[in-house]
Amino acid sequence: MRIKYDDQDDILCIEFSKEPVKDVSHGWNVNVGYAANGIAEITILDAKASGYWPLENLKDLLPLAA
Repeated sequence: MRIKYDDQDDILCIEFSKEPVKDVSHGWNVNVGYAANGIAEITILDAKASGYWPLENLKDLLPLAA
């Protein structure tokens, strides 16, 4: 797993796998990349402004990925 946060653009990327993905939007600022075996990545725009960064709010993020 790899977590990358871009402070300048306020973008949070959580990568679970390097597999090819099909991106699905779950709201205007949450995109989930699905691979053959499940979620491969999650990208959140305006992550800090939306309360998703720092990751203390992970419990709120996970339902959006399902």
